[in-house]
Amino acid sequence: MTAHLTAFGYQPNWWPILTSAFMGNALIGGTIVALAAGLIGYFVVVRRTAFAAHALAHIGFPGATGAVLLGVPVVVGLGVFCVGGALVIGALGKRAADREVVTGTVLAGATGLGLFFNSLATKSSSTVTNVLFGNLLAISDSQLVSFGILLLVLGLSVGVVYRPLLFASVNALVAEAKGVPVRALSMLFMALLGVTVSMAVQAVGTLLLFALVVTPAATAIMLTPRPARAMAASTAISLSAVWLGLGASAMFNLPPSFPVVTIACAIWATVWVSDRTRRVAAQAIDELRRAPTTLTASTGPTSTTSGF
Repeated sequence: MTAHLTAFGYQPNWWPILTSAFMGNALIGGTIVALAAGLIGYFVVVRRTAFAAHALAHIGFPGATGAVLLGVPVVVGLGVFCVGGALVIGALGKRAADREVVTGTVLAGATGLGLFFNSLATKSSSTVTNVLFGNLLAISDSQLVSFGILLLVLGLSVGVVYRPLLFASVNALVAEAKGVPVRALSMLFMALLGVTVSMAVQAVGTLLLFALVVTPAATAIMLTPRPARAMAASTAISLSAVWLGLGASAMFNLPPSFPVVTIACAIWATVWVSDRTRRVAAQAIDELRRAPTTLTASTGPTSTTSGF
């Protein structure tokens, strides 16, 4: 058994690694990102903006590479492009069909710009890797401070516009007819999504962003239809994935993003199978209950015909 665990990279001294300073930063940073993803992820799924969330991560790529060229912190360039791209999508994509086209167009332009910046930068290989796959273990003290401030802004903003944003997310046409500023809320939501994406990219990377922003929220919605409970469940799933993923990375010498994503997806798959099984069983029971009624209705009551 020990030989098999060793083959998987098991580290007997995992506890000192887990309690080290850099792992502490990873735990705090991952927790902040998970809390932010739990707050915004529910609205991403309800508003059907999962593609926009994924696109914003890629839109931040030229910001990261451009920051390397200018010699400014990568997080600054990442945030500027993520939030800027989000505002453009929110302003031009009021309807779902328009939003998809605008998102794809902005994504294409940003990707081309990112490739151009990357060709000019001679020291951007590590930056590109971190943007694509994330690096929880490289989160610094200054990043933790910025993450905390952004989470505070995000939490206060969602708290202030929660009810109108939920109304506009569920039924935009009715909300607009009732006088709710749907376009302004859309732009605000996209800006908040851009802030969340800029943090999540640094944790799990562009390619694995769904694991924290979309997957836990989609899982939570299968568990409960109530928005507040779904947001709480989404946050709990995100936190569990980050905490357990960091523990697994310390025990088995794995890159943190891999176990974090694997755990989030495993929870989603388990809930999906359970929900699917429950629906099939409920449908079968309903059909069995209707069967006698259907049979009686088709055959009709037995009657005796009198002769003349």
